[in-house]
Amino acid sequence: MPSSPSEELDGLVVTLDDLRYQYGGPNVPSETPHVFIYFITIENLSDRTVTLLGRKWIIHDEEGETLVVEGDKIVGEEPELVPGERFSYNSFHIGSCNATARGSFHGQDEFGNKIHCLIPPFELTIPE
Repeated sequence: MPSSPSEELDGLVVTLDDLRYQYGGPNVPSETPHVFIYFITIENLSDRTVTLLGRKWIIHDEEGETLVVEGDKIVGEEPELVPGERFSYNSFHIGSCNATARGSFHGQDEFGNKIHCLIPPFELTIPE
C-alpha cells in the first residue's frame, strides 16, 4: 500500500535565529576545518498540534558536491508543539568550502496526517 503524501503545514514556521562560524577545533578534521553552528526555531502558528519526527538537510557546496542528511528525531527529540508553541535547538555542519543549506522537518499532526515544513535556504559562508 503506498504511503500517504505529506502536507506542507501552513503556519509551521522555521527561522534561522543565529549562524556562527568557527575555524577548526579539537575534534574537527583538517580536511573539513570550517564549522558552522546554526540556531533554529520551529514555531507552530497553525491550528493543529504537531509532533516533529525527523529532518532532512541538503547541503550543496561551491565545489558541486551535495550532501543529504536524513534521520529520525531532531537533536534526539520528537517535539510535540501545540498551537503557539515553539522548539529551539542548535547544531552544526562542518565543511571544506562555502555551501548552501536547506531542507525540511517532518512529522504528523494530531489527526495522524503526515506534515512537513521547509527550512529556508541559508548560506554557509567562510569569512574573509
